Amino acid sequence: MDSTAHYDSPLGGITLASDGNALVGLWFDGQKYFASVLQENAEEKALPVFDEAARWLDAYFSGSEPDFTPPLLLRGTPFRRAVWEALMAVPFGQTVTYGWLACRLGLPVAAARVVGGAVARNPVSLIVPCHRVIGADGRLTGYAGGEWRKAWLTGLEKQSKV
Repeated sequence: MDSTAHYDSPLGGITLASDGNALVGLWFDGQKYFASVLQENAEEKALPVFDEAARWLDAYFSGSEPDFTPPLLLRGTPFRRAVWEALMAVPFGQTVTYGWLACRLGLPVAAARVVGGAVARNPVSLIVPCHRVIGADGRLTGYAGGEWRKAWLTGLEKQSKV
């Protein structure tokens, strides 16, 4: 059975979800695809993985690159999981395009749209850094948590890298 917890971030409330051992979800409250992988009978509960996720978020929102990753269980199709794993390789403070991500997965640049669909459905925002993916023209496009949050997050990371 899944459990949930809440985290107050500078960008609004965040809901965390876990299977009891690993983080399965991290969503800004009300974002698109909110709680898409969460089991219906989830209950709020204190868990060590939520403490780890909160430590990660505290470090991140202070402008530091966290030096650890809480245990993750990415629920999704094999294709989506492959996209999310590729996102984990995008360094803190850097951005890549959807086309670059498609190529990294061995797909043609033209697959950018289908890759973008998988990026949008990332169930573990921030830790799986979907906010680091931008349009081919360099614009901040398509973030399930809202483009204003994407701008804030990429700005935080670029400022922290200086």
